[in-house]
Amino acid sequence: MQKWLDTDDSKRVGQKHGNAESTGHQSGRRIVELLHRRAQDLSAEDIAHMRKVVGYIHRHLAQGPTRSDPATSDWRYSLMNWGHDPEKK
Repeated sequence: MQKWLDTDDSKRVGQKHGNAESTGHQSGRRIVELLHRRAQDLSAEDIAHMRKVVGYIHRHLAQGPTRSDPATSDWRYSLMNWGHDPEKK
């Protein structure tokens, strides 16, 4: 996932406030951090963030891509920032 977060496409998509990092990209960096921890070392705040991630993924999967080619859509790239690639089964 870290490799994806380093790409220009990853940094380009998502909701941004000015020139700041997108919400999804910021979340992706946090997910990478959390995945390197042991489950028993996660705080209540960490678990709450992961629940937020799951909620985001479920909502956006239901929306589907807005273009004919989901493989290169901003929809897919945004989901990948949140740790889910809809192209992978």
